[in-house]
Amino acid sequence: MLIIKKTEEAISSLYLRQPHFVLIHGLSGGSWCWYKIRCLMENSGYKVSCLDLKGAGVDRSNPNTVLDFQDYNQPLMDFMSALPDNEQVILVGHSAGGLSVTQATHKFAKKISLAVYVAATMLKAGYLTDQDVKDGVPDLSEFGNAYDLEFGLGADQPPTTAVVKKELQRKIIYHMSPQEDSTLAAMLLRLGPIQALQSARFSEENDDIDTVPRVYISTLYDRVVRPEQQDAMIKRWPPSKVYVLESDHSPFFSTPFVLFGLLVRAAASVGCTLEI
Repeated sequence: MLIIKKTEEAISSLYLRQPHFVLIHGLSGGSWCWYKIRCLMENSGYKVSCLDLKGAGVDRSNPNTVLDFQDYNQPLMDFMSALPDNEQVILVGHSAGGLSVTQATHKFAKKISLAVYVAATMLKAGYLTDQDVKDGVPDLSEFGNAYDLEFGLGADQPPTTAVVKKELQRKIIYHMSPQEDSTLAAMLLRLGPIQALQSARFSEENDDIDTVPRVYISTLYDRVVRPEQQDAMIKRWPPSKVYVLESDHSPFFSTPFVLFGLLVRAAASVGCTLEI
């Protein structure tokens, strides 16, 4: 019995030390966005969790009823709250998922070994100022009327949800990605709760967010979060490392092997490596 107990303890200890990546999607996406990265990670021995935020992916909430960022991001906050106190994770946010990562880092800094932003909104306090909006909100005006909108609170109120028009999705979001992946995305993208995102503001009082290392992975040919926007956010809140990908806005489709390598490299930079 003693041998069995010690074996179980050893396995448990190894499991806790195994790098655990938590992958967060952007607006209109879902956990499905990460299917290539998840496969590469799990096949290499990493632990991976892919979450659907409220009203996204397989979560059946009506996104038009998700009006507050706290409500939208609650699945991640619940996940972090449920983690054992002695376990740390690597949070990875894509696009608007960067806001989710930042909120979690404000509240659960001690449970996060690294925060990674992939072509993501990286604003320490969320959308607090006009400069935050300029740097962090995609400007698709050059594509004309690029969004399909819904007005869950009435036609006389601001839109509650948005999604890039189907005929523009490949041109804007996936122009360097395989055709089969942009086709999959066209089938799975959902209206995203833009009103909830606009309410993303974070208190910086009495937290340890700057104790958590951050890495930014920028995307050189991004048509959603433009390179100049990414550079502005990096300059205003400098991360410990910046990597550059020759990619569109969706490197999990267009350059999955390179993205996987950078995520592993970023994890190793803070001592998160697989134990053989």
